[in-house]
Amino acid sequence: MVDINSSGFELPPHPCKENGDPRRVGFELEFSGIDLIQTVDTVERVLNAHISHKTEAEVELTSTEFGKFNIEIDWAYLKSKAAKESGPNEDRTWVDLLSRVAPLLVPIEVVCPPIAVTRLNELLPMVDALREAGAVGTEESFISAYGVHVNVELPDLTAKTLGTYIRAYALLQWWIVDTHKIDIARRISPYIDLYSKAYLRQVLSHPNADMDQIFDDYLEHNPSRNRGLDLLPLLATIDEKRVRSVVDDPRIKARPAFHYRLPDCRIEHSDWSLLVPYNSWLVVEKLANMPEAITELSAEFLSIERQRPLLDISRTEWVETIDQWLKDHALV
Repeated sequence: MVDINSSGFELPPHPCKENGDPRRVGFELEFSGIDLIQTVDTVERVLNAHISHKTEAEVELTSTEFGKFNIEIDWAYLKSKAAKESGPNEDRTWVDLLSRVAPLLVPIEVVCPPIAVTRLNELLPMVDALREAGAVGTEESFISAYGVHVNVELPDLTAKTLGTYIRAYALLQWWIVDTHKIDIARRISPYIDLYSKAYLRQVLSHPNADMDQIFDDYLEHNPSRNRGLDLLPLLATIDEKRVRSVVDDPRIKARPAFHYRLPDCRIEHSDWSLLVPYNSWLVVEKLANMPEAITELSAEFLSIERQRPLLDISRTEWVETIDQWLKDHALV
């Protein structure tokens, strides 16, 4: 029986962590069309939140229900400059100029705190209100390639669980991009690079990888946060020193969650909601709950590769194969 909460968010096969608490999901939405002040006013009103910290480029809202929401102009330089010049006697001319120019070049970002998967429906009014205020997403900017990031807590942090999810996503990544029609601006951007075929071969060939091998393989093939599924925050939770010895990026923040960066933000469309990016990830959750299927599909993927040592596996053919398999098994 499918377990769905009151607004349609289907629960994953494993909705709870080891301690019995519901797994949590955090969303990051990028958009333009409205400025920082309009965004703050909208979120503050809908969530009954209050401002707990503020600069020209970043505002922290605190909700008694959910915790801290960060709303910011997604431009690291401006945020840094604004923070340094937040005193009353500082010359704010440069910050003011950057603040006016920023909406033309970079998105507003709403970073939600991790929320229990059983309560995600309570974020839907916020998205509706932002749309009504004038927020527009991916299709608005060819330059910025706005998206939605989904940060999904794992059921546990064992090598077995992590490896299973990695292989499930590896089998699905091309299908997700093609089937969900990820915008061309985001496909060609450097922000959501897909895992290489070499990495796919490696992880699908080693179903029983221990944590050391998971680290070695990932950091060798993916020494960047710019992946459709970024594992660096998760790996940093397990061994931050090991991650930072390879990837020296201050933007990496340790958290026990997948950083799923693929989905578009189509907030301007009335039929779009957070259900869309959530449901695209849910397919990974469902496949990860089918270890025998992962073994069979991995063997098929690798078999096709071996049969074509010069041509390599056809992405189009694999997408068609996995699409039919998912339909046959009622996963989509």
